[in-house]
Amino acid sequence: MTACERFLRYVAFDTTSDESNPACPSTPGQLTLANALAEELLSLGLSDARVDEHGYVYASLPANCETDAPALGLIAHMDTSPDACGAGIRPRIVESYDGGEIVLNEEKGIVMSPAKYPHLADYTGQDLIVTDGTTLLGADDKAGVAEIMTLIEEIGRDGLRHGKLCFAFTPDEEIGRGADLFDVPGFGAQFAYTVDGGKLGELEYENFNAASAVVTVHGLNIHPGDAKNKMKNALLMGIEFQTMLPAAEIPACTEGYEGFQHLNRMSGDEETAVLHYIIRDHDRAKFEAKKERFRKIAAYLNDKYGQGTVDVELADSYYNMREKVEPYLFLVENAKKAMLEAGVTPLVQPIRGGTDGSRLSYMGLPCPNLSTGGHNAHGRFEYIPVQSMDAMVRVLRLLTCLPADKAD
Repeated sequence: MTACERFLRYVAFDTTSDESNPACPSTPGQLTLANALAEELLSLGLSDARVDEHGYVYASLPANCETDAPALGLIAHMDTSPDACGAGIRPRIVESYDGGEIVLNEEKGIVMSPAKYPHLADYTGQDLIVTDGTTLLGADDKAGVAEIMTLIEEIGRDGLRHGKLCFAFTPDEEIGRGADLFDVPGFGAQFAYTVDGGKLGELEYENFNAASAVVTVHGLNIHPGDAKNKMKNALLMGIEFQTMLPAAEIPACTEGYEGFQHLNRMSGDEETAVLHYIIRDHDRAKFEAKKERFRKIAAYLNDKYGQGTVDVELADSYYNMREKVEPYLFLVENAKKAMLEAGVTPLVQPIRGGTDGSRLSYMGLPCPNLSTGGHNAHGRFEYIPVQSMDAMVRVLRLLTCLPADKAD
């Protein structure tokens, strides 16, 4: 079975994760897919395939030849983002894409255009898997799952030689919990890769340091007709807090290694206002400085309006994996070599976000991130070229299996 065929099967499972549910997995569809994947792994000869009580799928292949290669893992996540509908996905393949507009849904007038998504032009002549414009596709990260599963089938079918290989499929990555209950010792690998990137060739071992900030402003509400020198409007003080942050350090003004603070939710009234932020930076010192700025602004406003007016709660989410991967840069070099041998140009770049790999790296499992080939993740215009999926299977094969002259 090809990676494309597997992928089209997997996207039929609704695995949208749900941040409001503290259970793991957060939605029943993830467990349904987990059980299906475990059954498929058993059918492929991985006798230790299992689903644990939290919905994580684990399996391994013991080394089948003499080698000093370390135990190596591959990881992908089963859930899809709650940012767009993940139920009732109706994928189709646009064969030999002509480079023009793609009508996703004629009835609803939904069109995907290279004018808006210029990277479409890179895939002229290829076969693109697209949505009908009403749901996401799920290439993030069911494409990674499909590519890993296809590799496993090829290893058995072609009698490929390898060291110990470990595989895991995780729930709830899209809501930041994918590594929470990951059993690193039970997984059995010394090093691993997440297969959870985008464009073919992406290779990442740097990600943001990340924190959340909740700013709560306590005001005093007085009838507007009698408010002079008495009212302290929490909403206006919240706006004042926001205006004291650097105006250009927001997602819309930053790229590459540039960090930001992002106001993503605000609510309240004159009495109480709450502002929710995320804080991001690749540089640890700059990251800490951004958090300190929040504390200093709060201290200034408390001095101006009275102690207890502004409370700031800061919580770190994850850190830049570079610190944990850099001592093992052979992982990056091996991945680059495999890509080049597979005819794929490596694109080494920082992640402007995070992956399970960043958390796992700090849990003792150094874990760079590899591409899947997908584009426009988390939205209705998500797509993936069939040829990119096939190329990633070749990359994984070259990365995990030994050349014939080194297999004995």
